[in-house]
Amino acid sequence: MTSHVSDLLAQRRPGHSLDRAFYTDPQVFAADLEHIFYRDWLFAIPACQLVKTGDFARLQIGAYDVVLVKGSDGEIRGFHNTCRHRGSILCKSRAGQVAKLVCPYHQWTYDLDGSLLWARDMGPDFDPKAHSLRPVQTRNLCGLIYLCLAENAPDFEAFAQMARPYLEVHDLQRAKVAHTSSIIEEGNWKLVWENNRECYHCSGNHPELCRSFPLDPEVAGVSPDGSISARLQAHFDRCEAAGAPAQFRIGGDGQYRLARMPLQENAVSYTMDGKAASTRALGRVALSDAGSLLKFHYPSTWNHFLPDITLTFRVTPISPTQTEVTTTWLVDKDAVEGVDYDLARLTEVWIATNDQDRAIVEDNQRGINSPAYTPGPYAPDWESGVIQFVDWYADTMTHAIGPRAVAAE
Repeated sequence: MTSHVSDLLAQRRPGHSLDRAFYTDPQVFAADLEHIFYRDWLFAIPACQLVKTGDFARLQIGAYDVVLVKGSDGEIRGFHNTCRHRGSILCKSRAGQVAKLVCPYHQWTYDLDGSLLWARDMGPDFDPKAHSLRPVQTRNLCGLIYLCLAENAPDFEAFAQMARPYLEVHDLQRAKVAHTSSIIEEGNWKLVWENNRECYHCSGNHPELCRSFPLDPEVAGVSPDGSISARLQAHFDRCEAAGAPAQFRIGGDGQYRLARMPLQENAVSYTMDGKAASTRALGRVALSDAGSLLKFHYPSTWNHFLPDITLTFRVTPISPTQTEVTTTWLVDKDAVEGVDYDLARLTEVWIATNDQDRAIVEDNQRGINSPAYTPGPYAPDWESGVIQFVDWYADTMTHAIGPRAVAAE
């Protein structure tokens, strides 16, 4: 398998879309899971999704079933959702609340910190301390929960140190979930990302979003030489002077990026009229027109942090041609629905945009499924963000499997 993928990577033509196999082949999909999703830090949930002790959320990432649960000490921990007795799943629902984690098969009972509290009739030599739930590494970054499935997780602190100053001003510890939406897109996860990384398609497909999001390739893209226009630099400087870090930064060999980008003129949030989605601010961004802090972290999340609301997006591959996209709208915990915000108005732009993007990705996948498909060239200005993502993907996979594939041959 690694040799097959390595050969495909070696044949890749820079500046062009990927070969058909990268979007359709089960072997490539298995390699994506093994070398990226099972090794990297993945965004999981906003911390405010788990409010009370015992609140849990369940995530399926490839073959792994993971439970995140809030302990009595307020910490959110991750565990593999498999009993240490005979492997039955513990939590069946995608979310809920429990006093303890109890296996439905034989009632082995675990505390919220994963320790085994009770197992019936296991004999005098049985050691419950040796049978705690298997942990999944987690990090709480300014109210965003990340997890890593790898036994030896890669460094997280470099990303955290870079992101923390940008995120702290948004006070996500004061946030609550106003709405969550999960949709299944019948397309490869890389197509979901490629579509996200450009606005070349926006004017013809996103009338709602284009009321607030600017049609400027510099906003969604990544300049190859790192240059910033004077207009954009002036926006960064103005935000920085007001205490909201904004300067374009990219790190982790292109894996993550942060930049506080302006919206359309006179727009302050993602609404049909461009006005605030919530009259109660979330965070301490002094400028109402500071725009949106655009943050991405491959392979699992892009985010929008505005002065009034925050949106998180999670990308989860399901199969070679199927991806789940979960969107969460956050508002201040004291914001009252029907008073400070209207739910339909809060969500209508991105519900429409997500559905439009789903149709785009699915049409893209259908076209790539044809044996007549051949990789085409990217527009260097409008699709610079796509080029950056595809280069990151190819470099990551090459570094992960290249040496082993060569050695095997």
